[in-house]
Order: sequence, then C-alpha cells, then structure tokens
Amino acid sequence: MTSPSLAISARNLTLTLGSSDAPVTILRGIDLDVPQGQVVALLGPSGSGKSSLMAVLSGLERASGGSLSVAGADFGSLTEDGLAEARRGRIGIVLQAFHLLPTMTAAENVATPMELAAMPDAAPRALAELEAVGLGHRTGHYPTQLSGGEQQRVAIARATAPRPGLIFADEPTGNLDAATGEEIIKLLLARRAETGATLLIITHDASLAARCERVLTMADGVIVSDTAGVAA
Repeated sequence: MTSPSLAISARNLTLTLGSSDAPVTILRGIDLDVPQGQVVALLGPSGSGKSSLMAVLSGLERASGGSLSVAGADFGSLTEDGLAEARRGRIGIVLQAFHLLPTMTAAENVATPMELAAMPDAAPRALAELEAVGLGHRTGHYPTQLSGGEQQRVAIARATAPRPGLIFADEPTGNLDAATGEEIIKLLLARRAETGATLLIITHDASLAARCERVLTMADGVIVSDTAGVAA
C-alpha cells in the first residue's frame, strides 16, 4: 500500500512489449515517489518512454516488472477489472486526442464516468463542472460542434468532475494552437489548485514543464533528472 502522503510509489518499474523472440524494452527500472498534491511534469522527447510510463502509472498498461502503488492501491496485484475499479472516481485522465464520445453531448460525456461509478447527482455535477471550465453555454453540443479547445475543456471537466485525487494529462495541448494551448494549461492548473489533486503532465515542452513544482526528465526509458520547477 502507498504511504498516506504518497500518491504514487514505484520501484524498479519495467515495461517490455513485443514477442519473446523480439522483445522491446520501453521502461528500464523506474523508481519514483510523488507526494499527494504535487504538480509534476514528465519531460522528454518522443520515444523517451514518458507516455508509456503514464499508461503504467494510470493503470492503462500493466508493468512487466517491479512494484507500483497508486492512489492507495497495489496495482501489481490487481486484475484488469480491479485496475478499472481502482481508477474509477480516483484517477482522472486528459489525453491529447480528447477521446470524447461522439454520440454524446458535452454534458453526457462528463456525466457518464460518474454514472458508471454510481456517483450521486452526476448530471448536475457535470453541468456545474462545464460551467467551471467556461462551457456552461455549450452543454448540449456534440463534440463535432465544438472547437478543439472546447473539446479539451470538456475532457478536463470529465477528468475533474469526480474530484479524483490524481490527474494525468498526456500532451494536453498537443492538438491545439499556441494561444488555445496556453488557455488550456491555465485552466488545468486552476482546476487542480481548486481540488488539491496530484497532477502529472506529460509534455515535450520545457517551458510548460518549468511551470510545475517538479520536473522529471526521461530518456531511453529511464528518469535521467529530477529537478524543481519555477512553481516549487
């Protein structure tokens, strides 16, 4: 189990994909502790392993070796159903490609994860969260009727509405222009500050990483540096 003061605790975490004849090692022994409430940037070029590490830490990918405790759960011992249950309501994920359900309105996209987690008042909570991200006037619109920035605002509302203790954001501005991306980052940091959640942002943007409390830099599947950002 994780220490009460730690949101993430990993020891010698490895990830190997591919067949036994042609294995590809992605993560090469990650040791990492992230205190609750910390804002962390995971910086590195494409292919460094940062998105794979996020996938493992968020329970979307199972580690090949090592130990991992996240949000109070031992991820190494859980089944796939157990991992899904551990994520539900406790971990929020914001992805570069938004991943909104196209046949659902903005409000339905935000409410559905809470409904699946049997949270009370999912619909009014979804509306309140969309209002908080500046989309109170777009709750009945479908993703195709929204701009990229608006879709990412919906994705942030979906991730933060259940009030998770831990939020992962994988290149959250990657599909946006610079001005819209800046608005999204300010919004994401503001929502995190309001909820007190732990936030881990995966990025290749050093200027964005420096705005976090802590900057982890990855290369070739390992963390090569761990420094304080300007927000520390």
